[in-house]
Parts: sequence; structure tokens; C-alpha cells
Amino acid sequence: MKSALPISAVALLIAIFSYTPAATGSHKTDATLLRQLEADFMKAAAEKGSRGYMSYYAEDAVELPNGADAIRGKENIAKTMGFLDQKDNSLTWVPDYSEMAASGDLGYTYGTYEFRAIGKDGKPVVEHGKYMTAWKKQKDGSWKVALDMGNSSPSPKS
Repeated sequence: MKSALPISAVALLIAIFSYTPAATGSHKTDATLLRQLEADFMKAAAEKGSRGYMSYYAEDAVELPNGADAIRGKENIAKTMGFLDQKDNSLTWVPDYSEMAASGDLGYTYGTYEFRAIGKDGKPVVEHGKYMTAWKKQKDGSWKVALDMGNSSPSPKS
């Protein structure tokens, strides 16, 4: 009897941590979906500027900008994204890693970004950085950005 308790406890833990609910509908519940969301998100930003970018944000999203206070709510975040509408500005990013929760309703990505613009002096400006985005499945089945943050990094070494 003494050894039955630990084996039962181990079996229970294995069952709990290995349980993954089946996917509903045609939605994938793995990290591949998150990488596709990132690609679609970047394409929307490139094609439609701030409107395309913000179309991927949840209404209650939070943005954690580099060197500034948190911005809460899609409407407030949108007020800071006008730089995406300027003709010579370009924001691109590449996820290095993505992971989906076993529940299939929450995931995150992180990677690197590059922002290109023309400075006030008329010369090209390039900023590099890293980012992390938390994605949350919405009640309607769509995926939206729940939290996004980025901070600058030195230029990558060639």
C-alpha cells in the first residue's frame, strides 16, 4: 500500500499534464497556427498600415512600449500607431519561437523586428529589436493580440 500512493500520484500527474483537448472546427491548436497569424499580421500592416495592424488586436489588448507606460485598450493603442501610415516607414518581424497552450486558446510568439524610416535629416534610419506577442482565441473563434511588447536591440552583426 505504501508504494501504491506514489505510483497513483505519478499516474495522475502524467494524465493531467498530457491531457490536450481536441481541436474544434478546422482551427489548428499548435504553434504553426501562431506563426501563420504572425505572417498574416505583418502582411496586413504592410498593406493597410495602422488599420491593418490594429485589426489583429483584441479590444482589451495591452501594449508595453519600449521606455513608456503600458497602453491599455485597442482604441488607445491605435492612437500610437500612425507611424505605420507614413509612406517611407516599414515594420517587419520574424518569430523565432512560438508555443501554444495545451488548452488551445492561448499562445505566444517572440522574435526580432526591424523598423525602417526616413529620419528628420532625410537619411534612412533602421532600428532593430526583439518582441513578444501573446495571442488569445476570441469567443468567435478568431485569434487576436492580447499583449504585445518590444524593445530595441543593437544592430545584428553581419
